[in-house]
Amino acid sequence: MNQTRTIHSIHALPGPSDENRAPARKAVDSGDEINLLGLLFTLWNGKWLIALCLALAVAGSVTYLKYVATPMFQATATVVLENRQEQVVDLQNVMSGLSGDQATVNTEVEVIRSRGLARKLVSELSLLEDPEFNRTLRTPSPFSPSAIIAFLTGGDAKPTAAAILNKTVENVLKATSVSNARQTYVFSITMETTSPEKSALMANTLAEVYIADQLAVKYAATDTAVEWLANRVSELKIEVEEAEQAAKNFNASTDLISPEALELLNRQVKDLRGRIDEAGNNFRSAQTALVSLTTARDSGDMPFMAQVAEDPALDRIMVSEADNAPEAFFARFDQIVARVEQERDRAGAQLAALESSYENLNARIEAQSDDLVQLQQLRREAEATGTIYTYFLNRLKETEVQRGIQQPDSRMLSEAVIPQSKSAPRSSMVLALGMILGLGVGVTVVLGREALQNTFRSAEELADHTGARVLGTIPRIPVRKRGQMLSYIVNKPTSSAAESIRNLRTSLMLSNVDHPPQVILSTSSIPSEGKTTLSILMAQNLASLGKKVLLIEGDMRRRVFSSYFDMPAHVGLVGVLTGSVPLEEAVGHDKTLGIDILPSEQPNANAADLYSSDRFGEMLAEMRQEYDIIILDTPPVLVVPDARVAARHVDAVVFSVRWDSTHKQQVSAAIDMFTTVGVKVTGLVLSQVDPKGLKRYGYGQYGGYGGNYGGYYQN
Repeated sequence: MNQTRTIHSIHALPGPSDENRAPARKAVDSGDEINLLGLLFTLWNGKWLIALCLALAVAGSVTYLKYVATPMFQATATVVLENRQEQVVDLQNVMSGLSGDQATVNTEVEVIRSRGLARKLVSELSLLEDPEFNRTLRTPSPFSPSAIIAFLTGGDAKPTAAAILNKTVENVLKATSVSNARQTYVFSITMETTSPEKSALMANTLAEVYIADQLAVKYAATDTAVEWLANRVSELKIEVEEAEQAAKNFNASTDLISPEALELLNRQVKDLRGRIDEAGNNFRSAQTALVSLTTARDSGDMPFMAQVAEDPALDRIMVSEADNAPEAFFARFDQIVARVEQERDRAGAQLAALESSYENLNARIEAQSDDLVQLQQLRREAEATGTIYTYFLNRLKETEVQRGIQQPDSRMLSEAVIPQSKSAPRSSMVLALGMILGLGVGVTVVLGREALQNTFRSAEELADHTGARVLGTIPRIPVRKRGQMLSYIVNKPTSSAAESIRNLRTSLMLSNVDHPPQVILSTSSIPSEGKTTLSILMAQNLASLGKKVLLIEGDMRRRVFSSYFDMPAHVGLVGVLTGSVPLEEAVGHDKTLGIDILPSEQPNANAADLYSSDRFGEMLAEMRQEYDIIILDTPPVLVVPDARVAARHVDAVVFSVRWDSTHKQQVSAAIDMFTTVGVKVTGLVLSQVDPKGLKRYGYGQYGGYGGNYGGYYQN
């Protein structure tokens, strides 16, 4: 919808280039740009509606503040977190003070807002007996949501005591707010209730409950620690005694003398290992020598045997020439072999004895080493258990000392005072919100009404939408009956309606300067748009110029001329078109207006067929010879096709659009229907304009029917 409100004078004559400019304006204004000036002008036009919405909103806000809203009062108590506490004794506190970091501060805020503290506050102040928090104590309204639901469901089950307590705690939490001052350890505990004294009392009590809860938590933790440490110390004492006794018993049952004796055994093993190596070497040497001697003996070669035996006696016997020399040689060699065998056996026996002693000694060392390790393990366990026992015993003593000197981590910084003024509802804010709401609703209604507007309220708006020329605007004539309209226009020649007809006549005649229109067709898109009144007014105005004017009642179906003129309609247009009556007999004359009138009677054939006949064109040709101006009043375009058929034989088509009534789609559809038959609408006329409505919509300063230029007319 075009929001532009730059309205030209309604009586201004469109120049020759207006027809070319109209489509261009339509193209520009149909974009997505928002005309801020037009938007502000629309809001200004609806200022009274906006003012009404504003007044209603302010009245509603005042009513709410005075009769509906319940005054609320806030009281605030402050608590500081003591993150550094002085210890009475130089012992580490079992329950140490809080660290004071941001996470700890946030945790304490949530602790204060916890349901546990709220439940203690309810119990401390007996808030279950307060109707503000225990809603079940209030007298229920028959129109409350709960009462309506109970009525519809057919039951009203009473809540349990636990449910009442939980709901009361929730209501207390809703009235509680806790905040932490930035970069500090200070908490603000705020209570908002309907009583100033109650708010201060609840804020102070909640702070005290919070501090007492901290101390109670520490006492409980200390008692729990003492009890646990005492039990643990008793258990550890028994474990220490059992560990020490186990070490003693094991030491008594083992053969281990001492770690030093075990070290001496290790040295003996080392010595024994050397002797075993030496005995093994001797055994292997004897065995090798025995093998060599046996091999030589088996060969029977005495020189070789003497060489292997390396015995001087064998050498002497071998060089001797005695008869028994060979026998003596072999006897001596056998003695040597027997001696070597003895040496080998003795060395083997010694090696076996040493190895047996070595194995026995190793077994002894291994057994005593295991015993020593086990003994040391038992002693370490006893020492460790003793150390733990000593530590827990010390902690038990420290905790028992700390039991009587516990301090809370927070303290009251300042108590809440009884507020002197209400905190809610804030009258200024409620009034401001009400005014904003009223303005918003008013602006929404005005803009919504403007957005839904689908009619024409100005000539420029009509021209921009259709792209056609607007010849003029006709105000609503202040008469109740159609018959009174003729006397009004005759008796008031200087009225705004008469002046508007003169402007329309001028625009129409100048629409084609070289060939002014002689036959003019008047029509509209739908009925009751003032086309017949426009036809009569144009005929009267043209006749006042000395023109010979013929007004034809072309709407054969409705035939409304009888409402304006007192003349018979037994014969008329239908008779002329059918050839049953000559034109001279059918035409009548109205002395009041000074025009000839051709009424119409009920047709026997379809009206569109009569307009399509050759006789209609011939009739208009005859009339052109007889009259200066011929005005044909036809039916609406969207209702019947009569106007489109007759428009092919006329010089100009004047299209009436009723002000703030006819829809834009109807006008566009009617103009398109003329375009489909090759007929161009000469101009549009905005008819039945309401001067008061113009002023109401913001066009009064441009209209010539009252407003700023009303002194020029005599209405």
